[in-house]
Amino acid sequence: MRIATFAGGGILLVFACAFPLLFSDPTVTTIAVFTLIFAVATSGWNILAGYTGYVALGHAAYFGLGAYALAILCQDWHIAGGYAPFLLVPLAGLIAALIAIPLGWIALRVRRHTFVVITIAMFFIIQLLAYNLSWLTKGSTGLSLPIPLDWGGDFFNIPFYYVTLALLLFTLTVSWGVRHSKYGLGLLAIRDDEDRALGLGVKTGISKLLAFALAALIVGMAGAIWAYFVEAVYPATAFDPLFDIAIALMAFLGGLGTITGPLLGALILEPTQQYFALAYGQNGYYLIVYGALFLVVILLLPQGIVPSLQVRWSKFQAMRAQERDRTMSMVSHRPTAGEDGSPEVETKEGANL
Repeated sequence: MRIATFAGGGILLVFACAFPLLFSDPTVTTIAVFTLIFAVATSGWNILAGYTGYVALGHAAYFGLGAYALAILCQDWHIAGGYAPFLLVPLAGLIAALIAIPLGWIALRVRRHTFVVITIAMFFIIQLLAYNLSWLTKGSTGLSLPIPLDWGGDFFNIPFYYVTLALLLFTLTVSWGVRHSKYGLGLLAIRDDEDRALGLGVKTGISKLLAFALAALIVGMAGAIWAYFVEAVYPATAFDPLFDIAIALMAFLGGLGTITGPLLGALILEPTQQYFALAYGQNGYYLIVYGALFLVVILLLPQGIVPSLQVRWSKFQAMRAQERDRTMSMVSHRPTAGEDGSPEVETKEGANL
């Protein structure tokens, strides 16, 4: 099973690397870049919401902070268009994470619905600051990023695609490492029963805060790449409340708390949203699709696609094992002829489990 999983992952990775070569249409590669950006953001957000159970609806703030951080760095350091802005993406994510630490320390002092409300309030506060700190953000005028003038035609999307794909692989590696570490075990204990985890010695406060900052780091880097890709940032677009709804739906659709679930959710929802935007304009039809898909998942796959498929696969394997044991039992107890011609039963020890 593990060999098949690694083989399937290798095939998907090869396909992902070859995707821009197989589908060179700029429209297709543009959708692919946006899909990868949301896959990164959703997988990063899942480290907090999926592993700790603290569902935050304000990480669009750190997406926007990463976008504005890259724009300000490029402007103040006179960075020209090209590959150089990509080198500043980790720094932009780090700035978002540093801002997230004090905010997370405040928000994580409460739980459940109160935590959700506080994260939403923090998002709107940061969005309002982006409008009013005009000396830094230029207010509603926004900031522009350097344009790589020598990247024309079909090549423009290629660097963004591969850089974002590399960031996605990094995010999935971090998510897998956290999930299978002692620290990740502590996060899962917090998700199951935080008070009991505290009683067992888990340092719940610092563990939650680290997950909060790590999620902000990854989401901030996704925001930085997005800003460079769209070439301009504005408070209304960089700090978009629909972003939080989108990544939450993607994570719940694929399977919250899993490694591949958020990735699968992003691969399903973001191309759908981009298709509706291209086909019907920005009229909000994709929100209807979001709602319909969410209802289908809640009714048919309440745990998400990946966990539900895992449960059904486990049940199928259990049924096959029972059927195999029943067959072996029937074979081991079939009647045989004795010396006097009367039937006797041959029993094999250990065959009937």
